[in-house]
Amino acid sequence: QVQLVESGGGSVQAGGSLRLSCVASTYIPCMAWFRQVPGKGREGVAISSSDGTTAVRDSVEGRFTISKDNTKNTLYLNMTALKSEDTAMYFCAAGPHTIARGCGWAVPAVQTSSIPPGFRFWGLGTQVTVSS
Repeated sequence: QVQLVESGGGSVQAGGSLRLSCVASTYIPCMAWFRQVPGKGREGVAISSSDGTTAVRDSVEGRFTISKDNTKNTLYLNMTALKSEDTAMYFCAAGPHTIARGCGWAVPAVQTSSIPPGFRFWGLGTQVTVSS
């Protein structure tokens, strides 16, 4: 029903920068970036709310910035000062688009190891590799 297409992944050296993009097939109020490494669970990295507010995980605060261009239905993740521990597959996720609600339900995604079930739509992921 909803399609998400990520791009922008690649290989960089520690301290470098990358900008990830996620193009959605329709406007969705609440979207997020997750990441996952082999053998580990998927963790939320950043949340973008419908009112423009954002929330990020402590481990990337000050380095990663999430933003949206609603005219293009595109979500971005600007990553700077990359570290080797940032190496992961990064996924774009979207919440419901058929109901109007805030994104408070999604915030725990960047505060805990839980994945709110409201994130039902996912992209295929884009690999980010940071060498040290």
